[in-house]
Amino acid sequence: MRGPRKLSEEVIVVGAGLIGLTTAVALAERGVSVTLIGQTRPGEASPVAAGMLAPSVEQTSGPAHNFGIAARDRYPSYLDFLAERTGIRVPVNQLGILQVALSAKGIKGLRKSALATSSWLDAKELAEREPALSHGLGAVFNPDDGAVDNVALLDALQRLASASDRIKRVEDIVTAIDAGAGSASVKTASRTTYNAGSIVLAAGAWAGQISGARFARAVAPARGQLVSYSATPLRHVAYGPRGYVVPRGDRTIGGSTMENVGFDTANTPDGVRKVRTASEEICPDLALSKGIASAGLRPVTPDMLPIIGVDPEHHSLIYACGHSRNGVLMAPLTGDIIADLVTGAPLSRDLSQFRPDRF
Repeated sequence: MRGPRKLSEEVIVVGAGLIGLTTAVALAERGVSVTLIGQTRPGEASPVAAGMLAPSVEQTSGPAHNFGIAARDRYPSYLDFLAERTGIRVPVNQLGILQVALSAKGIKGLRKSALATSSWLDAKELAEREPALSHGLGAVFNPDDGAVDNVALLDALQRLASASDRIKRVEDIVTAIDAGAGSASVKTASRTTYNAGSIVLAAGAWAGQISGARFARAVAPARGQLVSYSATPLRHVAYGPRGYVVPRGDRTIGGSTMENVGFDTANTPDGVRKVRTASEEICPDLALSKGIASAGLRPVTPDMLPIIGVDPEHHSLIYACGHSRNGVLMAPLTGDIIADLVTGAPLSRDLSQFRPDRF
């Protein structure tokens, strides 16, 4: 029987979803050799997401909020970069996001929580902007937020990574990490050991399953069910009291549930019903179209913030996981930040709320 193999690389990125890919690409752009280890699994969040860039809606506080705003604002130049390198122009909706009020209580709550960068639309202004929302009593308009086509984004990043001379793709699953003082190694399901100067953990919902990555134990899977409707009655992304709808091409994505069911990726009648009710409450016209259900596993942490940073004891291990509901939003900026950490460049963002040892 063939024994385990040992291979050596400069940096290993564990996980080939959006976070892993943006990290590998950012490192390669700085001249770093990367081994990107990952394998497609059912329920991966990167292709099953609504793609929202919504820090004004998914509000956090302090440096985490500033990071979310910076992550959103990173997108225009990042998509230009991808288009230049791959020829793929990733679709992005930059029309702003509407938070629709459907009751007097909703009006009060939305106006109270709105950011200074947002504005209030009364019922007439809302109907003029989106006739399919004419039943709404008003809306907070967040002009700088939007949504990106995460499937096209994933395709562009995969093409760029595959074409890079500095990125080696390995179709495998990392099962263990051994981080030392100046070097580290990973073991995979195929019994191969890879050695590197640094390891970046970006394994999505499975990060907590990898032995040797102690702080990733805080990451757990949370199932999110979506419905893709065969109609586009809206131009803007819209939030309602219980969900959201995102126009994308000739379809509209409605979401989403948040279920602690382990790694179960099955759609359920109750989950799909909840998504449809929430989506059709926002936009009743969607009730007339057919819907296709899907589900993905979000990598969530107890405070719903990502784990980004160097292990305080094992400096060869860097965490880039647990992005919860904001993986798409934060992917390009996370890649930039991890590349800064690996290369010793000055950090442009405060990572204090994301520190790996906070739990």
